[in-house]
Amino acid sequence: MSNSIPGTRASQSDLINIPRLISSFFTLKPDLSVPTQRISFGTSGHRGKALAKSFNEDHILAVTQAVCDYRKDAGITGPLFLAQDTHALSTPAHITALQILVANEVETLVADDSGYVTTPQVSFAILEYNKHNVAKADGIIITPSHNPPDDGGFKYNPVHGGPADETITKWIENRANEILANGLKGIRRVSHEETFDSSFVTMYDYATPYAKALTQIVDIELIEKSGIKIGVDPMGGASLALYEKIGELYDMNMEIVNPVIDPAFSFMTLDHDCKIRMDCSSPYAMASLVSLKDSYDIAFGNDADSDRHGIVTPTGGLMNPNHYLSVAIWYLFTHRPQWSKGLGIGKTLVSSAMIDRVAADLGIKVVEVPVGFKWFVHGLTEGTLGFGGEESAGASFLRFDGSVWSTDKDGIILNLLAAEMLARLGKDPSQLYAELEAKYGRSYYKRIDAAASAEQKAAIKSVNPEALALDTLVGEKVESILTHASGNGAAIGGLKVIAANGWFALRPSGTEDIYKIYAESFIGEEHLSQIIDEAKELVKGLLG
Repeated sequence: MSNSIPGTRASQSDLINIPRLISSFFTLKPDLSVPTQRISFGTSGHRGKALAKSFNEDHILAVTQAVCDYRKDAGITGPLFLAQDTHALSTPAHITALQILVANEVETLVADDSGYVTTPQVSFAILEYNKHNVAKADGIIITPSHNPPDDGGFKYNPVHGGPADETITKWIENRANEILANGLKGIRRVSHEETFDSSFVTMYDYATPYAKALTQIVDIELIEKSGIKIGVDPMGGASLALYEKIGELYDMNMEIVNPVIDPAFSFMTLDHDCKIRMDCSSPYAMASLVSLKDSYDIAFGNDADSDRHGIVTPTGGLMNPNHYLSVAIWYLFTHRPQWSKGLGIGKTLVSSAMIDRVAADLGIKVVEVPVGFKWFVHGLTEGTLGFGGEESAGASFLRFDGSVWSTDKDGIILNLLAAEMLARLGKDPSQLYAELEAKYGRSYYKRIDAAASAEQKAAIKSVNPEALALDTLVGEKVESILTHASGNGAAIGGLKVIAANGWFALRPSGTEDIYKIYAESFIGEEHLSQIIDEAKELVKGLLG
């Protein structure tokens, strides 16, 4: 039994057996009678484990063929940007996917150094290509994001550059499972040798165009002139090469503190549950960088595909993601003079109400949506949202001129924005958040997982707010009970209860016998605990 402790460096016993993992990817076959072994797209694509028969070669063969079939059905004829992160399963999945794409005669753009590519680079590349070409491009990112080293993941970003919506993912999911059920009939595949000799494969420089364009969204010159000392931890992820390129192009006082790629992620400190997890919003996973906070004026990290950000300051250590989102919104909407006055703020319904208080004071409309970055794609593309962000440390925003940058989460620009704030204002984001709290009140926020039966989960998902006898929340009048997001009317898949100084939201897990409680109080810790207790009692009462 492991004696591991959260926040301490992983020991040998915590590391995965990579040869066994890769072997399992190729040799184990899914049993489609087991729901968890089928292709299933969540908020960020299909994820699974080779040893659990939920992310194996058959899955990649089927889902990549399904993407090819979808492209044909949708009339997508431009190139496909194919990327992978540094997880051990990403490389074999990348090779397998490429064999299918070539066989289907899809022009595929892969990293010119056979290296790793971040999610925001793919979104950026799709949008840049589609600005100038009639035949539109799309992309696949092979990544399980921040999840443990034995996980695999597969994301599809269609021509708008962001996460595919449910209509598209359901089409691909159904087609992929049909292929699996038919014993992989309908798969078109070429050999490994044919793949890399194919005219359908083009080597592409993902890093340079993205890095050069950063001056259009972050004040790089200001950061250079300030001389502030910056520490960067790619956490063994795909952002390493990108930060190296940024270091080549710009004269920033920036140091990469952990320039290591290791698919076992042996350098990581253990997360709260003693698992290795590249979660840049976790103080346990980020313990190494936090320990260096006094060595830098600002420091930041990213997860394996860099769609998330983690900000570390000398004054506050690792920032709570909700705190940084609030500061970023306040800063952007007060320091982007070219932005249209009509721009809104996109937030997920479980993000902090501090955002609402900041927005109300600035006179800016908040568009509250269900969980999932896909809900911000249209607003960012059309230039109606200046910012879209999730409570899980993922966000993107517009360029200086108000045009779209990315339609997926971009942890790189959120990190560099923290440096811009410090360079301009002489205060780090933790200090700026303290000023927001002094003005708008202190937020107490928590998310917990609680056990739930299948019946309770179904009841949460289908609850009728009019049937609830819920007039008060910890003594305060309930202002609203939502089952659909106020910003776009989309179903929450649960409910949210709001009072003047607190709220909670309930969402059932799609894969586990749990439900998630998100809660926030602007009164205190005891009030927050009482909100959570009332949320739990509500769930108990849903079944009578």
